[in-house]
Amino acid sequence: MNSVLRSIPLTFLCLFLFISSLHAQETAEKDTNAIVIATFGTTVPSALPGILHIRDRMQKRFPGTEVRIAFTSNMIRKVWHKRQHDEAFKKANPTITDDIFYVKGPLATIADLQDEGFSTILVQPGHISLGEEYMDLVSYINGLNAITTIKEKNRPFLRLAISRPALGTMGPKHPYSDDINEVAKSLAADIGKAREAGAALLYMAHGNDFFPSSGAYLQLVDVLRMQHPETKTYIASVEGFPSLETTIREMKEDKVQKVILKPLMDVAGDHAHNDMAGGGPDSMKSILIKNGFQVTTVIEGMGEQDGFADVFVNHLAQTAVDFGVTLK
Repeated sequence: MNSVLRSIPLTFLCLFLFISSLHAQETAEKDTNAIVIATFGTTVPSALPGILHIRDRMQKRFPGTEVRIAFTSNMIRKVWHKRQHDEAFKKANPTITDDIFYVKGPLATIADLQDEGFSTILVQPGHISLGEEYMDLVSYINGLNAITTIKEKNRPFLRLAISRPALGTMGPKHPYSDDINEVAKSLAADIGKAREAGAALLYMAHGNDFFPSSGAYLQLVDVLRMQHPETKTYIASVEGFPSLETTIREMKEDKVQKVILKPLMDVAGDHAHNDMAGGGPDSMKSILIKNGFQVTTVIEGMGEQDGFADVFVNHLAQTAVDFGVTLK
């Protein structure tokens, strides 16, 4: 009887140690994995939800994983850093948090995480297409992964990987056509609004004069037209092809009269307020009106929509699986 009683504390001690070990393992895994959402950024306070909502959806999917935001634009980061000391601006924008005022670039953000003990870092780009900015970010990650040390244990990262932009990238593992189809499905609400208004839907993309990324945009439009043949859908780029002039010719051929104009960008920032909906003669809205179209502008970033934000979350989840990373 006494031996049985003596064994009870030992049993509880073993059980406690086992549970503590499991908890320690879970804590270590949580504490060493992190996500960086790397986006161009915006200086427009009202546009921030397009970025923050992606962060919130990511955090909701992985509540036990550190998630941080990085802005790739040097100019935009400098604006926010100056605003750290602008008390009038802070008073007028009380909901803006320090992670925006003190936002860093992806290299500095990754370095901070590594310094804090995060050894596995996954980078989710906030870019729409495989373009110049995405390829630059890939080169940063490749450069960091090229770091070698004499002893394997001293390498700065256990894993450092970059995920895909919204419209996908190259390679057979995750066909870009699947990503384009996923994005198209996430835009069903936009199509519905255009249909209810009896209007065509025109997206403003960013584009690039020096990088041939327009094919993904045009394929997205083609998929949208196949999925929703009752609604005419178009796209025009601020830079590169297809230009607004090209798209206007197409809309006139299709006898379009009413247009809902919306940015195909994470945020409704400077491009949306000025290049798209501005009152000047060179804005897309002004040019469309001059060409006889009835125009309704929607100042909303795509990142504010659950479905579109989840495209980035899904891409990140797939990247984690690809690299054998468990996110909590």
